[in-house]
Amino acid sequence: MPRSERSPLLLAGLLASAGVAHFAVPRQFDATVPRVLPGAARTWTRVSGVVEFALAAGVALPRTRRVAALATAAFFVGVFPANVQMAVDWRNRPAPLKAAALARLPLQVPLVMWARDVARAGEGRS
Repeated sequence: MPRSERSPLLLAGLLASAGVAHFAVPRQFDATVPRVLPGAARTWTRVSGVVEFALAAGVALPRTRRVAALATAAFFVGVFPANVQMAVDWRNRPAPLKAAALARLPLQVPLVMWARDVARAGEGRS
């Protein structure tokens, strides 16, 4: 299978894996929920995990791929504040942890572009 055909499935796998992680190790995600959001952090962690499962399913299916990939790009933009929160909260942690938190910030750009590319490849296919 050519790489371009695998790309949506790899993106779906990434989303599904992240969804599993939100339920398997929720504490680490709870800590990144921006404090300005109303309600319990665990609720936001669970909701984002469910959203990732739904996006994974949508990206995996050719019929819904284009819309789901566009929604995935928007989701990646939407979770950026959580990455900023993590970077702020981890600014006094040991250097490797601080570096990991900071590295997450620019990582959102290729994720958004990947989802956008999957959406573009899915145009005209339904």
